[in-house]
Amino acid sequence: MLAAATAAVALVAAGCGQGSGGSATGGSGDSADGGDSYTVAFVPKLQGIPYFEAMNTGGQAACAELGCNWLYQGPVEADAAAQANIVRSFVQQGVDALIVAPNDPDSLAPLMQEAADAGIAVATSDTDAPNSVREVFVNQASTEAIGQALTDALLEAMGGSGKYAIVSCGETAENLNSWIEVQKAYTAQKYPEAEIVDIVYAGEDQAKATQMATDLMNAHPDLTGLVGECTSSAPGVAQAVRDAGRIGQVFTVGLGTPQSMVPYLEDGSSSASILWDVEALGYLTAWTGVQLASGAEFQPTNAVSDELTAVEYDAASKTLLLGPPLRITSENAGDFDY
Repeated sequence: MLAAATAAVALVAAGCGQGSGGSATGGSGDSADGGDSYTVAFVPKLQGIPYFEAMNTGGQAACAELGCNWLYQGPVEADAAAQANIVRSFVQQGVDALIVAPNDPDSLAPLMQEAADAGIAVATSDTDAPNSVREVFVNQASTEAIGQALTDALLEAMGGSGKYAIVSCGETAENLNSWIEVQKAYTAQKYPEAEIVDIVYAGEDQAKATQMATDLMNAHPDLTGLVGECTSSAPGVAQAVRDAGRIGQVFTVGLGTPQSMVPYLEDGSSSASILWDVEALGYLTAWTGVQLASGAEFQPTNAVSDELTAVEYDAASKTLLLGPPLRITSENAGDFDY
């Protein structure tokens, strides 16, 4: 899958803008038969971090193959107001499909309604806004699977018992909060001798995550586990354990991109990273925008590409599911270039 995406990306110039507003174009601009293409705009929580840049790469690859016009723009910080301004800009441009990974789902819902009223197909990807008018959510993996995979990876390293804490990111991020709820319930059910002692929020700030993890270890001397709940917190908590000289005493897992986690996986300050093929998620996001813009209906099982041959659609929740999460370790992290 990664090789196919990389080859496709070679056909299209990078389309990544700067700042907290406006847009940037990637993709061919014309369909394969020479007609006008659909314009699919994706607004991430923030741009400039490896995770969303990998989604951008996948979206560009999809539009190079499908003949759509891919627009990618996010705020430079995980700020709901800045993200809203970018969404407004895309509504004013009259894109065909607008797909958002919302920092604050509730505050974004009125803007998604505005886009729908303007005749724009609206969807979410990576994180949902379930109380909005979004037509579909492009989900990277099920909430239960991600939460359980994080818990299993950590508690296996901790020996099945002990105290751990979570360093999350945005307090209003629907996906992060949903995973945490699964972790709470699953820990109580499967690991009765383990306990979550605290949950803190570092935003999308790796240095802040490191400081918060350090503070947690100081506040709880018997702490033996830390979870970094997003791609900035995962390396952040591992760095804190490394800095404290507590590798092998405090174990960490998180949702980190492979290349950002390699140093920590190799020295043992991180036991595993739970993720998915992020470029494939970007590819699926762009494909979804084209389906919505063209009025095509999703099938229970969708053949998206040669690599994504069986993407499931749940009509009740209006959710497309990329697939199961991956456990990334020092053995397979090198299989990914982001």
